[in-house]
Amino acid sequence: MIAYLKGRLIRKSADEVVVDVQGVGYRAGIPLSTYLELGEPGDGVALHIHTHVTDSALALFGFFTEEEKDLFLKLIGISGIGPKIALNILSGIGVSDLEDAIRGGDTARISLVPGIGKKTAMRIALELQEKLGIKDRLLDMELSREKDDLISALMNMGFKRREVEKIVDETIRTLGREAGFDALLREGLKQLAKV
Repeated sequence: MIAYLKGRLIRKSADEVVVDVQGVGYRAGIPLSTYLELGEPGDGVALHIHTHVTDSALALFGFFTEEEKDLFLKLIGISGIGPKIALNILSGIGVSDLEDAIRGGDTARISLVPGIGKKTAMRIALELQEKLGIKDRLLDMELSREKDDLISALMNMGFKRREVEKIVDETIRTLGREAGFDALLREGLKQLAKV
């Protein structure tokens, strides 16, 4: 398996390169972020490589940094995300921006990548949170709609947003995420009555 290539850049485009390594030309797909780091044809180049083998093809994918490669591998480990989509994601959002979006549960930012819809962005965020070892944010994302509904319901009853947000957070911490909307609403009302 090829894991690293160092040689001379023969050709480059926004989505692939050809690298001459001692007389053998290797073609590798690349994200836009790697393309922007490359020199001109004839210059030296070093790429971290993922060799992708399927029943019908053997393809190389190159990355300027090890971090890009690692994130690419995590992306293709998600059901329904193949190498071309993973490259598209890395071309549309940088590694640190993608990690920030995942940590923050910002699926809107991920869905700005061409070809990535809201459902795919949610799946990417959920699965990568687990792979990146991010805890709690996964549950926060699942709860965000219910939390918004609770805040809205309590505000419609005449309570102020600042008080409501604080009580909703405390209620969720106290009763747990699995308590359900009705139980959380009742407890929130009780707590707000004491304020």
